[in-house]
Amino acid sequence: MTALQHPARPGSRPHRVPFTVVDEVTRHCLHPRVPETVHIEVHLPGRPDPARLRAAFTEALRRHPRILMREAPGAWYRRRYEWELTPHPDTEVVTFPPATPDALTRARARALSLAPPLSLSPPVRMEVVDRVLLLTVNHTALDGPACLRVLATAAELYGGRDNSPATPAPRRAPAPSSPAAGDHAAAAPRTGFAPVARVARGTPTSAAPNGMLTADLPLPTRPRDAPYTVNDQLMVATARMIATWNREHGGPPRPMRITMPVDDRSRDADMPIGNGTRLVEVPFSPAELAHDADVPDLLRRTALRTRTLKALPRPQLGHGAALLTAPVLPVAVRAAFTRALRRTAAPWTSTTLLSNIGRVPYPLDFGEGAGRATAVWFSAPARMPRGLTVTTASTAGRLHLALRWSGVLLGDADGERLLSLFTEYLDASGVTS
Repeated sequence: MTALQHPARPGSRPHRVPFTVVDEVTRHCLHPRVPETVHIEVHLPGRPDPARLRAAFTEALRRHPRILMREAPGAWYRRRYEWELTPHPDTEVVTFPPATPDALTRARARALSLAPPLSLSPPVRMEVVDRVLLLTVNHTALDGPACLRVLATAAELYGGRDNSPATPAPRRAPAPSSPAAGDHAAAAPRTGFAPVARVARGTPTSAAPNGMLTADLPLPTRPRDAPYTVNDQLMVATARMIATWNREHGGPPRPMRITMPVDDRSRDADMPIGNGTRLVEVPFSPAELAHDADVPDLLRRTALRTRTLKALPRPQLGHGAALLTAPVLPVAVRAAFTRALRRTAAPWTSTTLLSNIGRVPYPLDFGEGAGRATAVWFSAPARMPRGLTVTTASTAGRLHLALRWSGVLLGDADGERLLSLFTEYLDASGVTS
């Protein structure tokens, strides 16, 4: 269903949509103390008017009716989970917390610990703290890019200015020195069946499900003819950050895999709303991440891997997940099997997730008074066994980074050290030749 398809008329039986593979797998693995939320934080130069903003966001929900949904009730022996589309929100979506000195800190904490319930439509909420719009998305139903598309519509309705997506910049052709597509050694290092590296345990200091640290950084530089992209630089910086962190904490060298979401959807008004990214895993061998690693060579190898993986046709979570969610057995049986399989496969789960939104495609211009977004942060869930996610977006020529971690794995001081390492290695990726 696209954003322009409408739910059933009031008074008729609500239209139902089956869960996608991503929706179902996430639903199977929900944990009451570790919510699956996506946090989106938009900073504006001015303070929006409460009544106008509430009206604009509510109308944006109606214009993208696939977001107006709740989980349909059903018996344990049903073969599918289903979304029930609703003509109107079931609850007030936009709220304005009291303006206290710690209001934003508290709103961030809620975004990491309290998911909008699946039983109420829509599974998203917005808290407005002074000049900050903080959205919390239940990741069982939606991803960050889909919710951002709805927010862009709200900005246009609020300010009356065009918020169409910008035309993507043309991609530069790879430099002649880049590895050939047939260089399989560079495309996929042999890691065997050994368990992948885990993020070493730090010093947890809080009982909160997730912790988070945000940073505003300059975009990394690179030579004009570089065969790699900013995304590849972020990938290498993430891998080197974790490798160094693990060495500092006595972790043995192990292969590393980093999950990378790939989003092929359009960004216009017809963008499908829901969980629309597919996941690929970028491998690294222990030798590539040694302390004296050849960074220019690693960047070129990573560029080849990411290009190859993006080009391969693949279901959202792979062929195995498609089989797991086939509606043959009741969902309750599939849920128990999926959870057991997830526990068994934990040693081979990827090391971390790097989600690079890239340049935010919409102006997010709320017009006179509120203005155009000056910064946009995202953060993805950081449940175990990964325990750490890295999310980046580019706005107004700056890189906005969010490190998010599991509260049972890391503490605030650990987050500061990881940020220091990431910044160091991102800078190093920009001065290589």
